Amino acid sequence: MSDTTQERTAYTIVGAGAIGGTLAFALARAGHPVTLVDTDRAHVDALRTHGLVLVGADGGRTSIPVTATTPDDFTGPLERVLLAVKAQATRSAVDWIAPRLAPDGYVVSVQNGFNEELIARLVGDDRTVAAFVNIFADVAEPGVIQDGGPGALVVGEPGGAPVSDRVRALVADLQSWGPARASENVEGYLWAKAGFGAMLAATALADAPMADLIDRHRPAMARLTAEIFAVADRRGVTLEAFDAFDPRPFRQGADSAVRDAAFDRLTAWLRTQPKDRSGIWRDLAVRHRPVEVTTHYGDVIDHATDMGLPTTLLRSVLAGLRELEGAPHTMSEARLDALDALDGLDRLAPRSAGQVLPADEQAEAVLRRLELHREDMVADLAAYTARGSASDDLEALDACLAWLRQWLDQRLGPPETEEIIPRAEAGDIMIRRYPARGATAADERPVMLVGHYDTVWPTGTLDDWPFRREGDTISGPGVFDMKAGLVQAVWALRALDVLGLPRPAVTLVLNGDEETGSLASHEALVEAGRDCRLALVFEGAADGAIKTARKGVGLFTLTVTGSEAHAGLDPTAGASAVDELARQILRLTELRDYAAGTSLNVGVIEGGTRSNVTAGRAHAHLDVRVATDAERRRIAQALADLCPVDARTRLEVTGDWNRPVFERNEDVAELADLAKASARRLGHDLAEASVGGASDGNFLVAADIPVLDGIGAVGHGAHARSERTSVSDMITRAALAATVLTTLAEK
Repeated sequence: MSDTTQERTAYTIVGAGAIGGTLAFALARAGHPVTLVDTDRAHVDALRTHGLVLVGADGGRTSIPVTATTPDDFTGPLERVLLAVKAQATRSAVDWIAPRLAPDGYVVSVQNGFNEELIARLVGDDRTVAAFVNIFADVAEPGVIQDGGPGALVVGEPGGAPVSDRVRALVADLQSWGPARASENVEGYLWAKAGFGAMLAATALADAPMADLIDRHRPAMARLTAEIFAVADRRGVTLEAFDAFDPRPFRQGADSAVRDAAFDRLTAWLRTQPKDRSGIWRDLAVRHRPVEVTTHYGDVIDHATDMGLPTTLLRSVLAGLRELEGAPHTMSEARLDALDALDGLDRLAPRSAGQVLPADEQAEAVLRRLELHREDMVADLAAYTARGSASDDLEALDACLAWLRQWLDQRLGPPETEEIIPRAEAGDIMIRRYPARGATAADERPVMLVGHYDTVWPTGTLDDWPFRREGDTISGPGVFDMKAGLVQAVWALRALDVLGLPRPAVTLVLNGDEETGSLASHEALVEAGRDCRLALVFEGAADGAIKTARKGVGLFTLTVTGSEAHAGLDPTAGASAVDELARQILRLTELRDYAAGTSLNVGVIEGGTRSNVTAGRAHAHLDVRVATDAERRRIAQALADLCPVDARTRLEVTGDWNRPVFERNEDVAELADLAKASARRLGHDLAEASVGGASDGNFLVAADIPVLDGIGAVGHGAHARSERTSVSDMITRAALAATVLTTLAEK
């Protein structure tokens, strides 16, 4: 018997928790030499003192001797390694394993989540074995594992390669635990477990048995699982059933009666398990430590984002678990009630083909649809903000525009046409056209959606001020001006398309030099707008108000030329340009008329060469803002009429009007009324405002293109480190834009 024992395969199990401890007990009991490696010193000491203790369903305890050590105390090479650490510890564990792993050794991921790819990168494909495990066990105390009853264990080669001799040998050994088996489709089991595991994760939001919570919240659980399986389907994964879980009835579009029967089988099976709460619940409520599930689903969310698939419920579950990490006492079934509410939000749609909902019901449908995708919108804004796009960094602007093109394809599908207009010294201009959907308006011209992707923030700002979300508040460079605005516009279009609500044809125009005056883009912008019915400019709101008037902006330089002389030896010989400039500045200040909305700021002055030389030249840089074209003409004439006080000096005014005046004309007023009516359908009032800042809307109004401006983000702090917007306002403003668009499709 001792000879047989010596021939048994030796295993090192890294991570002596629930899964690792359960498998270690079975292997050791079958006579395999087992070494457990764990960072928990108290757990290791207990294993050394009392052996590995397994508590059965009847409460009985069985102990078996094992070798236990911490990573620091371990000596010797590694051959067959079962990796059973938490998913977030995979990299550090494999970094420790890699230099000790024998050339013909291998690492088996008996973990939750998708870890094989990372392991293979660190130790090589040929030394990686894929596995799927579904074991309901827990660490009851140091050195003691609570048996979770029977489960599933599937082993195979990575990438679906044929079952190898090493896999067969490993499976034979693991059958000492239970029904382990080999498969060429471990990936199918892992994705099926991801859907099932998401339900178990959701139950950790409350303090009640898993089976009961899943049973009471079936619609949300089904949609949660369907989100994950939609990603698996898009990746071409064949999902595999295990234990009492059949993934097929939980895919999108499955028959509801078949799904209910699957829920019945699943919850009945869960009620037979000795463990009625998940390990995630235990991590939060008992161990008070971060959960690994947020790591498990990182790959799922990344794949979904790349494919343009929603993961709203999954993101909501993960966000709730993160909140509970710091406050487990706030576990509540109300959190699952909120998931149920999310599940029903996008169920309002046209009642039959060709039948249009009343306007109020359309607005409600849009708002609910967007609320459903709250977390997806936040994720899009986070990804967009992470792309720095300083107006003066052409490389960053190119990279940002490339990302935007890909993102737009994911969210809206490919456009009918796309035009990229290159600019040598500014960001390129992108013009995308999307066809109308179900529009019945007599005016078939497209609606122009206007935005800019450049920001005032220098490259590198993200290093010390990244995107942040704290509750409902979002901060980061450009979130208010105006990255949230574009996210809202895109999700408004997506909501209309998904719900089958009508919308007009759309021309989306994005430029990359708005923050520097749109000098390289305004002509192309106006040209693109000439064929459009009107323009919606997704600049930030003014304390929630749309902007129906903006001041014109003039940037001028007044240059005074005098004559130099020695200020001490011959003080009357020269003509001081500085003295003359001072007199002219006093004249310029008299042009201000705040009641008429006209400001004139002398922002920078410079002149002279030395204190003992009469200044021969001086400059003043002016910023002029006017609220009416009449005032623009008055100021322009006054600047042209400037004449020197000292006839020995000469004056020159250079510069021009950077942006024309945006006045509230009849067309603008009509659009404002439409927006206000749309807001009332959404349950709130909408104000309008006149502002001193300019936008690309100024150019469009001056070209007789009707404009609704400031329909973008609600927030404050543009161009300042206090820049903010809010999650809830992103939803309401996207709904406002969508409601305006669907109204225009019928008006």
